[in-house]
Amino acid sequence: MSFDGLFTRAMSLELKELLLGGRINKVQQPFTNEIILSVRANGKNQKLLLSAHPSYARVQITEETYENPKEPPMFCMLLRKHLEGYFIEDIYQIDNERIIVFEIRGRNEIGDTSYKKLMIEIMGRHSNIILIDRDKNTILDSIKHISYAVNSHRAILPGYEYKAPPKQEKQDPYTATEEDVLRAIDFNSGKLDKQLVQQFAGFSPLVAKEIFYHAGLANRDTLPKAFLAIMDPIKKGSYAPSIMDTPEKEYFYFLPIEHVKGEIKAFPTLSKMLDRYYFGKAERDRVKQQSNDLERFIVNERDKNSKKIKKLERSLMEAENAEEYQLLGELLTANLYAVKKGMSEVEVLNYYEEDGVMIKIPLNPRLSPSENAQKYFTKYQKAKNSIDIIKEQIQLAEQEYEYFETLYQQILAASPKDIQEIREELVEEGYLRERQKKQTKKQQNVKPVLDYYLSDDQTEIIVGKNNKQNDYLTNRVAARDEIWLHTKDIPGSHVVIRSKEPSEETILQAAKLAAYFSKARQSSSVPVDYTLVRHVKKPSGAKPGFVIYDNQQTVYVTPDEETVIRLKAK
Repeated sequence: MSFDGLFTRAMSLELKELLLGGRINKVQQPFTNEIILSVRANGKNQKLLLSAHPSYARVQITEETYENPKEPPMFCMLLRKHLEGYFIEDIYQIDNERIIVFEIRGRNEIGDTSYKKLMIEIMGRHSNIILIDRDKNTILDSIKHISYAVNSHRAILPGYEYKAPPKQEKQDPYTATEEDVLRAIDFNSGKLDKQLVQQFAGFSPLVAKEIFYHAGLANRDTLPKAFLAIMDPIKKGSYAPSIMDTPEKEYFYFLPIEHVKGEIKAFPTLSKMLDRYYFGKAERDRVKQQSNDLERFIVNERDKNSKKIKKLERSLMEAENAEEYQLLGELLTANLYAVKKGMSEVEVLNYYEEDGVMIKIPLNPRLSPSENAQKYFTKYQKAKNSIDIIKEQIQLAEQEYEYFETLYQQILAASPKDIQEIREELVEEGYLRERQKKQTKKQQNVKPVLDYYLSDDQTEIIVGKNNKQNDYLTNRVAARDEIWLHTKDIPGSHVVIRSKEPSEETILQAAKLAAYFSKARQSSSVPVDYTLVRHVKKPSGAKPGFVIYDNQQTVYVTPDEETVIRLKAK
């Protein structure tokens, strides 16, 4: 757990420096477990993200943009009532635990001064956001309701007294001396890193392993010194937020972690680091939840067409051997005198072969000799007639496979807003039945929402991430003399550069976006075609998102998430 007690303290100090005295102007709840507070502090507007997500719980300043539901949830409405227009008086951590408290002051609806506490408990799947009346210590509401039936220690329900999670009775690492470390550790029991986690408050396995790594050959002399060496910059607030990128996974911490072997990326603040670390992660998780049924349907359709293609190809091979049935029928007809009803096979001379080879002909014992011969002629005629039909069916099945493979890639790169458009497309194409909707007006003719980027020379680049967006971008938004890009022979996004003569640098950056939002995201040296929009055509009756183009040039790029984040941030 990278967001441990030590990290929580560092984050509370960063937030205190940025938000203390700030005014809460707006409360939003874009997703079930996440709250955004818009805070005006130190002459600047900040977006404070509070997340009780079971896998990605955290507190940070964010620069990401979140879309809000049309109907705000009840918890969001309650927070608006109690927090909007209020001021943040203090921000602090509780007892080295993963709990951050916001002390908030304002005036209630009758003008009296009112004090609230907003508690964010970062505890994995038990994470929560709780609003408390400070004077009465009663819970006004929480983003997750927990009863005594679920937690025998405490209930998190409106009207109940707030009770903190049980204390773990561990030592304070900020005041620990070498002697304290020696007394806490049993060197004969082994697993020294786990002992550090068990004995010192706020320690995660990540920082414990780092101390153990710095101790080298860990003993009574080296381990306490390594402990103090790691804690010294932490106590001084000398943070260096870093992401450690290894082939297996990424790690983050407010110090570089040297025992994790990989590329280290430094960031100016903890919040900027978390924006980068969680870029797409939480969103993909939400997309997974929203699109589970959709992804399953798309994968099933894709795989069904793959099996159909293989079956048709086998039928085609059999059909292309039609001449063999004709040969057997002719040889059988020439040797009817040698065949009697009830025989299962007959061996005859193949007079078409110069060497006079004998050939065995399988027979149906229930049929007469002439009926067996006629059966082979019928199979020949049927196979011959079916070749064109089978080829046509293979072509259609391949188109269906490519269509669903494209949709599958689009789901992997989709944001929550993209999922609904993919679902609508499948309904319009007749693959899915329309879900029952609440009766709402002005629901029709909603324009797809495109993704916008800015190249290093300030040229706008637009990306469509599903077929509806691709069609809208290429056929409605893009001008004829602008530049259009797509991965060569690989399912992916349509990308448009809003310039008639973009720089080579902009073309390469747009190509990286096209490669990133394609099936080749994890590949290197990906071919990306680019041409003028005027050379891109949608064939009549083609599937959504399908186009043909010519007069293209090709560049080779390696998809790069850092470039995507940087151009999006601009």
